[in-house]
Amino acid sequence: MITRLFLDHPRSVDESYLEHARFAGAFSLRLFAAAFCALVHAVLPFAFEKTASRMIAEMYAKTHNRGQ
Repeated sequence: MITRLFLDHPRSVDESYLEHARFAGAFSLRLFAAAFCALVHAVLPFAFEKTASRMIAEMYAKTHNRGQ
């Protein structure tokens, strides 16, 4: 059961547990950065006009159809 919980999903995207942890960790940092840019843009509309949406589109492109 422990193996299934920790390894089934990483294997489904053809990664080891550590590879998946690294990818997911880096992905979460990028999400925080995009959120920060969106927050700054909310207060200062001239700043980061397209940054957050560009970052999200790039992240989607990296993950779309992963493991299929």
